[in-house]
Amino acid sequence: MNSMVVKALVLAGVLIVGTLVVVKQMHIDLSDPVNMITFLGAIAIATLAFGVAAKYMQQMKTDTATGELAEENWDGIGEYKNELPAGWAYSFLGVMIWAVWYFLWGFPLNAYSQIGEYNKEVKAYNAKFEEVHKNASPEVLKEMGESIFLVQCAPCHGETGDGLSGKAQDFTKRFTKEQVLAVIKNGQYQLKYPMGDQMKGGMVQGKDAEAVAEYIANGMKGDAPAAWGTCAGCHGQDGKGNGGTAPNLVDYDEPLVQHVLANGKTGIIGHMPAFPGRFTPVQEKALAAYLQTLKQ
Repeated sequence: MNSMVVKALVLAGVLIVGTLVVVKQMHIDLSDPVNMITFLGAIAIATLAFGVAAKYMQQMKTDTATGELAEENWDGIGEYKNELPAGWAYSFLGVMIWAVWYFLWGFPLNAYSQIGEYNKEVKAYNAKFEEVHKNASPEVLKEMGESIFLVQCAPCHGETGDGLSGKAQDFTKRFTKEQVLAVIKNGQYQLKYPMGDQMKGGMVQGKDAEAVAEYIANGMKGDAPAAWGTCAGCHGQDGKGNGGTAPNLVDYDEPLVQHVLANGKTGIIGHMPAFPGRFTPVQEKALAAYLQTLKQ
């Protein structure tokens, strides 16, 4: 055994001992099968990583390329017709065998799972939470919504909901004229409202689109432009979404929050990913209640 391999195994041993010390310091119970499998996996990875790296580094220093060259070459650089390395092939086969064993016998899907137990407890707690707060007052909902917003939403939208200077949606405003024009031009295909998608190109263009966008951006105050009648067919004359069948253009109401969280949303600012199942129905209602207090 050459010196490089020895050094690599020594380093692997040091890493394993260090891992064991951390396990002891954190009082991790190695009698738990999951913890033990994880620890043994760490040992195997450390040993294989250092050992294999050292072997091939040494081999690169001493070995010379041999074998039959393929006919193809690229700018004079050819390729040998060498067989698959036995070590790699056996390792791959071993991993596949281990995966089948692990899936069917080692840790079958119907066995006890710490993650499964945690998810079961979370589900039970959420059900209890929904029951306790199903008739929460507006004040309680706003306080709850503020807590949710500060933890889940503020990293992107800012603690005050101002969108961090255009990096995300500004909740102190409803829409800008540019955002409305972008939706009219490009459509909106993610929100899954009963009325369907906002089709690309819309039914208003040119100066009519400009007038509608300005009307919506200004909070729908004053006389509506004539072209607004086209939009009112889905959004309602008051712009509030026809009872949740289309997006509310006036307030961040509960249906809008639910649809955006479930499906995500793409606009001129960027893309907000979907967060399906992240919040309970009461939490979504609370978040909507709080967002409505941010609008100027």
